[in-house]
Order: sequence, then C-alpha cells, then structure tokens
Amino acid sequence: MKKTVLVSLAAAALLANDAAENNATDGDVATLGSIVVESSSLSDVNTEEIKSADTAEALAKQVPSITLVRRSGIANDIILRGQKRDNINVIVDGGKIYGACPNRMDPPTSHVITNNISSISIIEGPYDVEHAGTLSGLVTVDTVQPDKGVHGNFNAGIGSFGYSKVAGTLTGGNDTVRALIGVSGEWSGQYEDGSGNTFADQIDNAVAAGTAKASNAYLPSERDRSAYAKRSVMAKLFVNLAENQELRFGYTGNRSDGVLYPNSGMDARYDNSDLYNVQYVATDLTSWSKEIRATYYYSYVDHPMWTEWRKSSMMMGTMTNHLTSTIQGATLKNTTALSDTLDLTLGLDGSLRNWDGAYDMNGTYMGPSINDADTRNVAFFAELEKRYTDAAYKLGLRYDDTAITSGNPALQDNDYTSVGLNLFADYSLTESLGLFGGIGMASRVPDARELYFQKSGSIVGTPDLDQTTNYEADLGMTNTYSNFNLKTRLFYSRLKNYIYYNATPTITQNKFENIDATIWGAEIAGTWFASDTLYLDFGAAYQYGKKDSALRDQNGTNLADIPPLKGHLALNWNYHDDSLATIEGVAAHQWDRYDAQNGEQAIGAWAVMNLKIDHRINRNFSLIAGIDNVFNATYAVSNTYKDLTLLSLDPAGDVMLLNEPGRYFYANVSYKF
Repeated sequence: MKKTVLVSLAAAALLANDAAENNATDGDVATLGSIVVESSSLSDVNTEEIKSADTAEALAKQVPSITLVRRSGIANDIILRGQKRDNINVIVDGGKIYGACPNRMDPPTSHVITNNISSISIIEGPYDVEHAGTLSGLVTVDTVQPDKGVHGNFNAGIGSFGYSKVAGTLTGGNDTVRALIGVSGEWSGQYEDGSGNTFADQIDNAVAAGTAKASNAYLPSERDRSAYAKRSVMAKLFVNLAENQELRFGYTGNRSDGVLYPNSGMDARYDNSDLYNVQYVATDLTSWSKEIRATYYYSYVDHPMWTEWRKSSMMMGTMTNHLTSTIQGATLKNTTALSDTLDLTLGLDGSLRNWDGAYDMNGTYMGPSINDADTRNVAFFAELEKRYTDAAYKLGLRYDDTAITSGNPALQDNDYTSVGLNLFADYSLTESLGLFGGIGMASRVPDARELYFQKSGSIVGTPDLDQTTNYEADLGMTNTYSNFNLKTRLFYSRLKNYIYYNATPTITQNKFENIDATIWGAEIAGTWFASDTLYLDFGAAYQYGKKDSALRDQNGTNLADIPPLKGHLALNWNYHDDSLATIEGVAAHQWDRYDAQNGEQAIGAWAVMNLKIDHRINRNFSLIAGIDNVFNATYAVSNTYKDLTLLSLDPAGDVMLLNEPGRYFYANVSYKF
C-alpha cells in the first residue's frame, strides 16, 4: 500500500521524524534535512481531483483550513485562515497571475485547472519571503512536467447537470530535450441545489424573498443556458544545456465562455488568460552556488462582465464592465552551502502589475472602473537554514519597495516600504514526537480596486489606504507512530491596518478602511492505519476573528470571512492493485458569529456524505466514479460579506445566499501509457 498517497493532510502530518538520515530533495514534503513549513500538500492532482477543473473546490475539499467562496459552477475562490483576496499569495510554476474582475469572478486559482496540476503545497501564515504579499498564506501550484520517453494520459468524464469533460496530455523526450502538450475542454449546465433549484431558480427565490431585484433575474430565453464552457491548453519545453543546467519554457492558455454568476448582478461574457513562464535552473555551478534559479513570467487576463442575460438589459440595455489585468516579473535567487548543515539563499524579486477597466452601455463608453493602475514592486530577500540531528531552523528576511499609480490624475499615487521577517523551527523530541513553531511578520499593499475602484460616478476605493501587516505566531506538534500520525497546530494573527470594506449605506465613497484585528485558530489532521489496506484520515479547523473597534458608523466587532468549525472524516479501502474506495463525511458548524452590518448572515450547520471509487482496471486504464452529497442536502458554505458585489434589494437589505450543488454523480475513465 502506498501510504504516501494518503490525503494531503496525512502527508503533511509526517513532519520529519527520519530527518537525521535524510536530506530533502526537490519535491520532498517534510524532513528536517531541509525544513519546510507547509501545513498541507496535495499530490497527483491531475489524476486524483478529476471531478472538475475547479482548483479552489479541490483545495477546500482536502484542506480543513481552506473554505470555498462559491460564486458559480466553476472559477470559485478560497478563504485561508479567515482571509482571502490578495491576502493569499498564489504562485503557478514560480509566477503570479491576478484576475481582472474586481468582484472576484476570476481569482488566481481559476486560471490553472486541476487537469494540468501535478501538486499543490500550502504554507499557512507569513512564512514566505520569496514572494511579495504573503499575508495569511502561500499556495504554490506546480503543473505537470515533461518526461523522458513517450507517455500520454487521456481521460473523459461526465457528471450530473449536463457536465462533460475531455482532456489529454502527451509528453516525450530524451536526456537533452523534453516536451509536453496538454489540452482539455469542459462544459456544464446549471447545477441544482438539494431542493432542485437551478441558478435561475435560486435568483427567482431571492426575488420572492425580497433579497434581489426582479431585474436581476435571467431573461426567459436565458433561464436554461449553460453555466460555463472552459477550454485549456498547456505547452512546455525543457532543454538540458548541460548535466547540471536546464532551461524551461512554459505556456498555459485558458478560454472560458458564458460563465454564470447567479448571486452577482453580472455574468462573464468570457474570461481568457495567458500565462508565460521561463526558468533557468543550475546546480553546483561553483562552490558558492548549490542552486541558482532565474525566473521570468508574464500573465494576461481579459474579462468582460455584462448584464446581457438579465432582465435589467430589457429596461436599460446591456451594461458591460470590461477589465484586463497583466503582471510581469522576474526573480533571481542563489543558494550557497556554507557548510554541510548550513545554507544561505539570497534573492532579488521584481514585478509590474497593471489593472485597467471601463464601463460601457450598449457599446457607448461610460467611464473607467479602474483607470490604468500600475503596481511596481522591487524586493530583496534572504533565508538562512540550519540543520541539526534532531532540529532545523529557518530564518527569513524580505525588504519591499512598492509604488502604485493611477491613470486618474485626480487620485493620489502611493509609495510603500516594508520589512518582512520570520523564524520557523522543527524539533524532534523523540522518534515519535516532534514540535514545530514560528513567529513572523509580513505586509501586503492595497490593490487598485481597494484604492481606486469607481462605480456610478463614486470613488468606491480609498486612495490613502495603508498597507496591512500581519504579526503571527504558530505552535504545533506531530505524533507519528507505525500505524497512526497526528498533527496539531495553533496560530495567533495580529493584523495591523487590515483592509476592510464598510457597507454602511450612508457611506457612498471611500468604502475601504484600515482597521486593527485579531484572528486565532486551531487545526488538526491525521491518519490511522487499521491495516495495510484500510485507513482512516481526518482533519478539522477552527478560526475566531475580532476587530479591535467598530468601523465608521457601525458598532459590531465580528470579523467577516471567519468560517465556523469545519471537519472531515474519510474511511479508505485500498482493495486491489492500488485501487481505492472512499466513504467521506464533511461537516461544518452553523455560521453564527458573523458581521451582519457588512452583509454577512447566519448560515445553518451542514453535513454531507461523499462516495468515491478509484479503480485501476489494468496498468493503462482506470475508472474514477463517485457521488457527492449522497443525501441531497440543501446547504451553503460561503457567506455574503459585501466586499463582493452580491444581489440585494437595497444597500441596507439582506444579500442573496448561493446554495451548493445537490446530489452529484460523476465518472471519469482514463488511459495512460
């Protein structure tokens, strides 16, 4: 039985008991030979998480500390440790991508699909110095790499509500050159919640309940339109320049059409993105270079959202907010082995992000939404890592200089500098008991939406916002035995100048403000091996958040985006030739601590059962089939904080809540060679 295939959290829980004998290599998850602070890791994503292309859904399902922000049938967002948006750093093959939609219809996780992903690792907290703005955590996505020889992986899938998918990857090469090409297509109708309501029905129900306007409903001719169509292509070329030097080229293109966002006032006409990546990697070039890595990346997102399919278009015509987002950047870092147990990494990092958008009505320009805003960042970072027989320490430092400018000369430009610092350590007390912990601080600057966003002639953004700084402490313990492992983690986060949206109706502009707040939480994860073929894995997470004081014209201090207690329990049977059957329960406590003055509402507790079988027919063919939400529960997982523009009858009224899918059947057959 391959115990390393266990759900992400089990792999993360095995934090370093054999460290004295093993030095980590690229791809190792957790040994003291090379300290890592990941709390979670997902491997074989492209073969295991095949239900849909939605990376956010895969993360929320596997990692207790991550909660899904449901916006549609695809392209959803995540909350990590009570924070979302730019507070979470998402890195794809060493590069960044930012969505163009100010309403988060296209978050970074939506631009890399599960079919292209090899692995995902998550660092929770401010324990990353290589990338600007890692506040609550870092999500690192590594896509599938080309291999030597000739190999292929082709699969097709179907599911409830008219879902279908076809995908294929072909790779080949030799010791000098390796290449890969992958393509996929995915389509789905509107899912139905546990009560049988489609997207259109859920809006109608909100209209009847007084939480949406009649004009927000879909036109009769559009009520049954598909939820989305998504296509992707990925190409890679790796060239060995010498035995210890490699040049890597990568491209990913995504094309999404007609994506419906039922609890927003607009849908995405299309959502297109292009990601380019070039890396140079060399090892042992000289005595002072254990590894040197240079990365250049460029990404482009084109996102027009409109009201064409809503009843409002019959009265006012079609309103469009067409936005684009680009970022290009480069990183250079070198690791020097000062001794057999001491490594020093030094690096430079820089990027330029542009965000531009404008409204039009029936093709007539109506003014900017975000006016050609640039964010320029340059940084220096350093990490010192020391390893002992039973302990390891990592010290990190980062200095950032950031300038943000708007294309509107009436709005002020901003300059920010910050210092990030962290210390993380692992210590093995015994063969079965380990301790780990860290303290750190990191900052992130406001984005162009928070500073400059315009709507209906008002400056919704607040141009003089300060940057947010997170001061955090983490403490954890690992218990690892022959048939059981457990990881327990506590964290305390002190947020200074946290950027927060004020939904008070009388405040019509400059609706973002800086506040001070606190978030603390606890996480557990583990696995019990009942036998070589039967094992149980589990995980749970809880967070609690408070503002130091209420916002302008408000009196509440509950912090938004703080999900309730959530946990999962899965019984797995590895029954034949690495085939796996799983019965899983996922549940959450009622969301009864929320920020009502800023749009959140009470959400009931929920529990669902999921079934999955991964059957290896032979060495080439496999079949994955499952049923999610077996008992067809009607429930919601994400709240309605008004930092997103969601459907509401009036600014002071309730907000439409979007339910999750009901009972969902899926099957996928794959062939690989």
